[in-house]
Amino acid sequence: MNEAAPPSSASIVRPATDPARRTLLRAGTLVLLLGAQQIARGAGIVAVRVWPAQDYSRVTIESDRKLVARQFFVATPPRLAVDIDGLDLDSSLRELVAKVKPDDPNIAGIRVGQYAPGVVRLVVDLKQAALPQVFSLEPVAAYRHRLVFDLYPEQATDPLEALIAERLRDPTAPVATAPALPPMAAAAPSTDPLEELIARHSARGETPPQGLPLPVPAKPPVASAPSPAPVPSTPARPPAPAVARATDRLIIVALDPGHGGEDPGAIGPAGTREKDVVLKVALLLRDRINATTVGGNPMRAFLTRDRDFFVPLATRVEKARRVQADLFVSIHADAFTNPAARGASVFALSEGGASSSAARWLANKENQADLIGGVNVGGQDRHVQRVLLDMSTTAQINDSLKLGSVLLGEIGGMAKLHKPRVEQAGFAVLKAPDIPSVLVETAFISNPEEESRLRSAAYQEQLADALMRGITRYFAKNPPLARSRTV
Repeated sequence: MNEAAPPSSASIVRPATDPARRTLLRAGTLVLLLGAQQIARGAGIVAVRVWPAQDYSRVTIESDRKLVARQFFVATPPRLAVDIDGLDLDSSLRELVAKVKPDDPNIAGIRVGQYAPGVVRLVVDLKQAALPQVFSLEPVAAYRHRLVFDLYPEQATDPLEALIAERLRDPTAPVATAPALPPMAAAAPSTDPLEELIARHSARGETPPQGLPLPVPAKPPVASAPSPAPVPSTPARPPAPAVARATDRLIIVALDPGHGGEDPGAIGPAGTREKDVVLKVALLLRDRINATTVGGNPMRAFLTRDRDFFVPLATRVEKARRVQADLFVSIHADAFTNPAARGASVFALSEGGASSSAARWLANKENQADLIGGVNVGGQDRHVQRVLLDMSTTAQINDSLKLGSVLLGEIGGMAKLHKPRVEQAGFAVLKAPDIPSVLVETAFISNPEEESRLRSAAYQEQLADALMRGITRYFAKNPPLARSRTV
């Protein structure tokens, strides 16, 4: 006698009133519905941001999955159109329209629309011709996937010429005089950028800008010589001919407020962002530098960023070299996992290993800024990429240690120091081979007490005063020579 086969699960029919069956059916239906909605919805927008700056303006779309985009640029009128797949127009994307401010130097406005099912078209209307870069960034730190539009003006401002023009506009502005400098040693014929600008005006037969120092009569030449040919006004200018004019030696100090834009830097317990504090200190220091002379020579500060936008590490170095800076001071606010850590520090570059494990840890952390801020590696200029590979000279590091020592002494007079000496490590931002460069950690923003001080306007003023005293003390012992290097 054969035994009956056990019924399969498929053949079991449960009454519709079975509570377990109803629960399973509802759950299965819910899963199917959620899956369909997820597929239809595509990528979800986490945030949209616009970062305006004179250097370039950035638009960022952050999403929970990687976005695929196709872009094309229209020259007249200038605009960038980007089609983004896997998106439906929602309120987050519409927020981009309102995020563009009237004072944005590059973006006139943004338009968004549903170009096709699952495709959103974004059009960025520009105020001038631009060189756009569109690229994606993988998730890092607190960020998810990012689609980035960097909009660089086609005709970028020459930062060195802008500094000189500022000086020429008001050469008689009242200035504070620093301690007298020792006599400067004889140097090679000057190729000071101020003289170059004057030479270009003279060669083209133009009247020098109002307020220019009067020329000093030159000694009669021994033999006549042909007049110099006009210097073409091109981005790559050849050296200007020597002119018999008395000019000031413009001393340029590059100030580098750390982080910025997509990269907030360290964040204190109360939410204070490093990028905000260090920018405020840098702006205060800029005002002091611009109102100071040393040894009769006017000073001008050049900021690698003067607003809240991101600057790659190599670009910070390249900017300082482009303006032929005499010093480079990078300003930061340290953070550590232990909130008890406190005190200011000053760092110089190291040819070998770091001077301490803490210095090595901090350098590694600061060198990750490009990952967080977002660098389009494929779009970087080869020359800029090479900057971080340059070998800094022993002389540059020695001068950096001298600068760091006087800055540390001045800061120690108004704040607690973390270490009593200048430390060294492989900071990428200090690798200008021909500029004394230091990185100042003003305090530990992760320490609640020091965070409170960093937020204080009075404390920021004291920090700027201390840094200004250190800079003038450095030049008192190390007077700048006539410019002879080229960049």
